[in-house]
Amino acid sequence: MKDIYCLAIESSCDETSVSIVKNGTTEIATVTSTQIDIHALYGGVVPEIASRKHIENITIILNELLIKSKMKIEDIDFIAVTYGPGLIGSLLIGVMTAKTLSFIYKKPIVPVHHIAGHIYASNLTERLSFPLIALVVSGGHTELIYMDADYSFKKIGETLDDAVGEAYDKVGRILELPYPAGPKLDSLAHRGKDTYNLPTPLDDESYNFSFSGLKSACMNLKNTLSMKKEVLRKEDLAASFQNRVVKILVKKTIKAALEYNVKNIIIAGGVAANSGLRDELKKAAIDNSINLIIPDLKNCTDNATMIASAGYYAFLKNGASELDFNAKATESLF
Repeated sequence: MKDIYCLAIESSCDETSVSIVKNGTTEIATVTSTQIDIHALYGGVVPEIASRKHIENITIILNELLIKSKMKIEDIDFIAVTYGPGLIGSLLIGVMTAKTLSFIYKKPIVPVHHIAGHIYASNLTERLSFPLIALVVSGGHTELIYMDADYSFKKIGETLDDAVGEAYDKVGRILELPYPAGPKLDSLAHRGKDTYNLPTPLDDESYNFSFSGLKSACMNLKNTLSMKKEVLRKEDLAASFQNRVVKILVKKTIKAALEYNVKNIIIAGGVAANSGLRDELKKAAIDNSINLIIPDLKNCTDNATMIASAGYYAFLKNGASELDFNAKATESLF
């Protein structure tokens, strides 16, 4: 069978990324330009700045990619691009670049949902085996997804309010941590003890999640201690918060795997880089004889490598798209 090479573009938020992947599993080369240092000055991503930086970076990193991979556009079989969800200005830069390349070089094009990309980041570590349960945890999403085949997604649970990554950012601000707060809160938690009596969020029989109450409990605790002129032990609050989050994520993921009779679990999204979650899910998977696939750390955050992998299976299942698709700020995978 002929090898199929995909050139992918990801620009849904503040990372400009391009990648070439062979057969959906083998990374040939990836170049990513990050804007974290710029947006850290504002305490979060500024959409206008993000889209302007994408314009500045996209052609530069495309050239770097071709040099790094020792390939030409003519060697590519098709182009994949994130079309949504995300910041609309940022998405448009990637989509228009992909459409331009597709038109000029007469290459098929495949629009890829951003969350499908995160799911297929694990496919670059180990070929996905079906059926499986995917735990999607990011700044904008917290979902449990059942898959019985490639590019087949069934949502079985979701957050009812804050996404888990959003909760990390908000509690990070309570702890006065700089942006992005998630990795710093994770590190802080490992230096603290679970001493604060915080609630376990939505500990019920459903597959849904809720983190707004836990976030509010952290804020109320800080305010109460301040009024009493007592010291808030930041490491202990971080540990207490993270333990509650990890406990409920692991509990419901394992419950779903057992009830759906699957032997494979993957985690996807930026929060998949959280060391506490990775460690506890590994232990629970071993205890229940379940195969757990965790993406490499470099593939947890937004990148084009995962878009290329997802794009390959979308291409095999659905074929190429016409050039009339649009970028979408909000878009369901289901």
